[in-house]
Amino acid sequence: MSRARPAHGIAALTTELANPRTAALDSMPVEEMLRTMNAEDAGVASAVAQAIPEITRAVEGIVEARRRGGRLIYIGAGTSGRLGVLDAVECPPTFGIDSGEVLGIIAGGAGAFARAVEGAEDDPARAEQDLSAVHLSAADAVVALAASGRTPYAIGALRYGRAVGATTIAISCNRNAEISVHADVAIEIETGPEVLTGSTRLKAGTAQKMVCNMLTTATMVLDGKVYGNLMVDVAPTNAKLVDRARRIVAEAADIDLPTAAALLDAAGGHPKTAIVMQLAGVDAATARTLLAQSNGFVRSAIRDPRPTS
Repeated sequence: MSRARPAHGIAALTTELANPRTAALDSMPVEEMLRTMNAEDAGVASAVAQAIPEITRAVEGIVEARRRGGRLIYIGAGTSGRLGVLDAVECPPTFGIDSGEVLGIIAGGAGAFARAVEGAEDDPARAEQDLSAVHLSAADAVVALAASGRTPYAIGALRYGRAVGATTIAISCNRNAEISVHADVAIEIETGPEVLTGSTRLKAGTAQKMVCNMLTTATMVLDGKVYGNLMVDVAPTNAKLVDRARRIVAEAADIDLPTAAALLDAAGGHPKTAIVMQLAGVDAATARTLLAQSNGFVRSAIRDPRPTS
């Protein structure tokens, strides 16, 4: 079955085109179907790799926003919006930041995360209202996600972001996306036609999730939230995270788990403080001073364990 490539409009977007490799999807045996999906997914990482230079610029913009006291604000509709919210809500427990430092906004409000509000994506003015409600300022960085690259809500968010002087970043899954012209940094991940035609929760969703992971993880590494590859600012708020925090301290300081647990208790449950206590040979108060003087970077704090007055 052959299909002509549409010439213009939404139907011309690569994310909307029919994938010739999955034309017989409905007649494939289950294992063949899954192997085909897996083969399509395998190309997502290489598509993301093509945009590393733009992702680098985005990280630099977000880091600079945080250094001037600004926030990272994800905004989008549908799956794209949900992915931004998902990344935002994971940052406080992972990196020990306040819940207001990374925000996720989805068209249609919080209820749209669990239940689709389809018409919400068509209203650019609503994006301005939603950003105004969180008091968007020039200090902030706005990351608008839209797989199609032309969602009115996401475009409205970038227009308003630019109007107030915020750093603006666009993430889309089509080349020459309309959303790109409204952003300081345009990240375009060309994931191609989906396994299920037009279902951008698949490859496009995976690509957007990968980019969000990179943005926040790299930003937090550059903000001193990581020592080696350990999340040393993790907030031990449940049994799993308490156990993880102990293992992080044990690995970072090369000590056994009971010693790590005792250090963690003495540090008020803060792994980073416990690590500096052990590696610099100081008490909790001095460790906190050393961390403050090193802007939260463990490696710098333990280089010279003598606090300055």
